[in-house]
Amino acid sequence: MRTARDRIRHAISFEIIGLALVTPLGAWAFHMPMHNMGVVGIVGATIATLWNYVYNLGFDHMMERMRGSTRKTAPIRVLHTIMFEVGLLFVLLPFFAWYLGISLWQAFLMDVSFALFYMGYAFVFNWAYDRLFPLPEWQRLEAA
Repeated sequence: MRTARDRIRHAISFEIIGLALVTPLGAWAFHMPMHNMGVVGIVGATIATLWNYVYNLGFDHMMERMRGSTRKTAPIRVLHTIMFEVGLLFVLLPFFAWYLGISLWQAFLMDVSFALFYMGYAFVFNWAYDRLFPLPEWQRLEAA
């Protein structure tokens, strides 16, 4: 299982790269000032970073209990990503509406757009992260 230090590196690098991508894309796509998207992005990234740590720790414990390993197959990665984004959507929706002065429906559409972007991004990022920083237990499983 990943160490706390590794989980922190994962969460912070995920959010920094995501923020660098989503802020200008969000400003362009939703015709909002870059600074508004920046604030939404920073608050969202902060909440998502905390959620990322807690969610991944719980997910890994569940995988360890249910499968005896934290190694994720492609279908498990898809499920992992969808569940993460749905949980985050419910937390961020009220903030988007309040801060941007938009309706809950508009905030929902914006949040879903961000979630769809982040689902694809999370899938690619996590796969790359696992390749760059594999766990020793995975190497033992491949050798067996």
